[in-house]
Amino acid sequence: MKPIQAALIGAGGRGIETFGAFAQRNPYEIQFIAVAEPNPERRAQFAKQHNIPTERQFTSWEDLLARPQLCEALIIATMDRLHYAPTMAALDTGYDILLEKPMSNDPSECLQMVQKAQAQNRLLMICHVLRYTPFFSAIKQFVDSGILGEIVSVQHNENVGYYHQAHSFTRGNWRNSQLSSPMILAKCCHDMDILVWLIGKRCQKIASFGDLHLFKPENAPVGAPARCTDGCPVERQCPYSAIRIYIEEHQSWGDFIKPVMDPTEESKWEALREGPYGRCVYRCDNDVVDHQVISMEFEGGVTVAFTMCGFTADISRSLKIMGTKAELRAHMETNEIEVRDFVTLNRQVIHTATGVGHGGGDDGLLHTFSRLVRSTDPVERLHSLTSASVSVQSHLMAFAAERARLEKRVIDLEEFARQI
Repeated sequence: MKPIQAALIGAGGRGIETFGAFAQRNPYEIQFIAVAEPNPERRAQFAKQHNIPTERQFTSWEDLLARPQLCEALIIATMDRLHYAPTMAALDTGYDILLEKPMSNDPSECLQMVQKAQAQNRLLMICHVLRYTPFFSAIKQFVDSGILGEIVSVQHNENVGYYHQAHSFTRGNWRNSQLSSPMILAKCCHDMDILVWLIGKRCQKIASFGDLHLFKPENAPVGAPARCTDGCPVERQCPYSAIRIYIEEHQSWGDFIKPVMDPTEESKWEALREGPYGRCVYRCDNDVVDHQVISMEFEGGVTVAFTMCGFTADISRSLKIMGTKAELRAHMETNEIEVRDFVTLNRQVIHTATGVGHGGGDDGLLHTFSRLVRSTDPVERLHSLTSASVSVQSHLMAFAAERARLEKRVIDLEEFARQI
């Protein structure tokens, strides 16, 4: 099978370790022939891994898209606020696109991208990878089989993990809503999307509560310095210590903070002493919430309670679906799904397969994207499992949830969409 040719915009962690690594494992599906990345070390690393010549290495997406169309497909893996402009330009140029979530931090821009893709008859897929995991695919099969009866209510938990909260949403790239997106959009549009998919109905009303509870200057321990490496008197007792997280307990996370071209232990220490990930969690410029709950009402009166919390031991998702005939419980960390039938009282337990990246969802997404780029079926291309026209619904739910949280009121989704 001849691979599709693709260009990458944004050679960050996802660009290199997910999309690039997939192409290396599956050279018959995707071949990268160009890259745009402002960081010279990351650009050079990606170019070397994929044998990209100098003339197709660009410092910006503008430079790449100023050229005539270079290949069939484009993968955009920039930060949240740098999704809209390159997507719109690439659609005009003629690329099929795989776009990292969230689509944009502006709801009107999300809708404009959908309209542009449809008008240009181009493939625009969003990286809502959970739909492609064996775990959620199996849950969807249970729901669609009718074994649960009619879905009445759902409980869904996004367990962020205390060290993930500290890394990504306190010290890291998604810490500040003005620099990236609100937490409910950046982290949980995945969850909004999977709820829509599993329930198979539209959300009609939404309310939300939550705030930034812990990671604030007024909660800093007495004598705590600006950095964990500056002799903090409570560093040994702090679960959010950068030394504890990156050096001792979760060493693989240390790979996220080291310079690309200098992957040594000393470079990790240097990153903690000088970079953003060594900062005291109470002395960062973060403003996104560390816990949030959302109450939703879907068509047909289906109720949903969603909880996102940064104060959990595991990084996982768990849910319970309550139907008129049976109850389903599932935990993504263990890949276990349990169904208890109300009539037979039978208890069925299955364990699904897993895989690299989001429980195998990353590979499933990329296999599908490469297939759809080759597809000549316009209906299949425009209405894929995570096409922009499908994924935009979960984005609108996230935007509405954030407004509901800030304004402390119930939001009607249909009215919200009309206002946009």
